[in-house]
Amino acid sequence: MFPLGLYFPPSRQLMLLLKSIWRDEMKKIMLCCSAGMSTSLLVKKMVIEAGKRSLSVEIKAFGASEFDQNVGNYQVVLLGPQVKYMQSDLQKKADAHGIKVEPINMMDYGMQKGDKVLDFALSLID
Repeated sequence: MFPLGLYFPPSRQLMLLLKSIWRDEMKKIMLCCSAGMSTSLLVKKMVIEAGKRSLSVEIKAFGASEFDQNVGNYQVVLLGPQVKYMQSDLQKKADAHGIKVEPINMMDYGMQKGDKVLDFALSLID
């Protein structure tokens, strides 16, 4: 029971505000490789690391062919070493959304260092 038996349901405006705050806190990271397969392994490691840190993140892997459809939904794009050569072309497309496109360090990618790649992605967002 609420004090004095009063209960005021949250207004629609309050709910929209809370949702927007939650979305603003969530970091959205896109990884891109030739087919989206090799980066999906790294995504799992990054998500595990984010969970250990209690970070609110959305991290997904896509193939380069899916870049145009998805880039606007993320705050940063990280490229796998096999598509690093596409950085300048992809950055031009991402500029329309104000999004940075950067290659993942080859050693961190090869060693599947989710913690290092997550730190790198977050440094590009903040």
